[in-house]
Amino acid sequence: MKSAPRKKALIIGAGIGGLATALFLQRIGWKVVLYEKKNTSSVFGAGIVMAANAMHVLDELGLAQMVKQAGAKVGQADIRSWDGKAITSIPVSKQASLYGTYSYLVHRAKLQAILIEHLDEKTTLHVQKRMVSLAQNEHEVTVRFEDGTEDSGDIVIGSDGLHSDVANHLFGPLQLRYSGFTAFRGITSFMDPGYSLEVGGGFEAWGSGRRFGFSQLGEGQVYWFAAINAPPGTDMQNRKEHVLQQLKNWHPPIERVVQLTEGQSILKHDIYDRKPLDSWSKGRVVLLGDSAHPMLPNLGQGGAQAMEDAYVLASCLEKAADTKLSKISDAFESYEKIRIPRANQVVRQSRNMARIVQLTNPVSIMVRNRLLSLVPDSVQIKQLHWLLGHRIAHKERQE
Repeated sequence: MKSAPRKKALIIGAGIGGLATALFLQRIGWKVVLYEKKNTSSVFGAGIVMAANAMHVLDELGLAQMVKQAGAKVGQADIRSWDGKAITSIPVSKQASLYGTYSYLVHRAKLQAILIEHLDEKTTLHVQKRMVSLAQNEHEVTVRFEDGTEDSGDIVIGSDGLHSDVANHLFGPLQLRYSGFTAFRGITSFMDPGYSLEVGGGFEAWGSGRRFGFSQLGEGQVYWFAAINAPPGTDMQNRKEHVLQQLKNWHPPIERVVQLTEGQSILKHDIYDRKPLDSWSKGRVVLLGDSAHPMLPNLGQGGAQAMEDAYVLASCLEKAADTKLSKISDAFESYEKIRIPRANQVVRQSRNMARIVQLTNPVSIMVRNRLLSLVPDSVQIKQLHWLLGHRIAHKERQE
């Protein structure tokens, strides 16, 4: 008796979401082929937060301990004004006690390397392969690439980010929404007894339409970002000098950290999200991560939500008896039913947070800082419990 042909998934995009999806699918017997338009071996990148809900998904993959060792725990999270006056502190130790883990900051390239390392021998990864079109019928879906090659599978998963070729193919050109600010990101070697690796974490400093964040990344390095209100496409000759000018006279060690950063390694991105979609799939094609729900970075959940997507999508596909279009459609519908409400809530809350943290009106800033200083730890924990305390695996087992 011939064995049934192995189910095959083509994943477009090998970022955090795409790689996590590949790992979950290979565990349930799918053949997986990943296609990435960039070169994943690039050493450039930034820090990424793995909050408690993300660490839970990594634990499901058996990779949480490796990520902890590759990064640094967020054991301190202070919020101050631009001149160093205390506003509030996030109760990270209490949250860690409640959720069984701290959040961790890790270099994105290191996280990707860990995920790639655990792809099995039947899962293949192709880089510098940009999708130009796809076509599907009742039995399969075929993807064509810029270099003239093509591949076919039972499903296509679009995890190719904010400017998703797959999403634009499914739903036409999708309009992005500018956040109102540009983000600069850097990594540098920096040691200061006030911000020890043993404690981990760091601080955010808030000014008028400007914000700076600093956190331990491990191995003597720190990650920093600056969010600066500006029209989209604002040009500057020297990113480093621009950031220093915007943060001139801000409290130590802000200027020093930026000065120590190699100018050519500083990343600059205008920050966008997109109006939430009501559907993420058509036929045999489905979206995941930023392709489905790009969000502003203010809650630090972009990677975490993509990983939650990966877990749920694989769980729904595991329940599909075969690869008939009706069964695939049922699996995608279940995935959307579970994930769309939560992911879109994070999109909305991240945009709301942007309005709060990028204020420019002096009176509004004063009121905001005063109110935040009065919020007790218990209320802070309660406000974020829906986000950090979410355990998708537990929900899946109950259904």
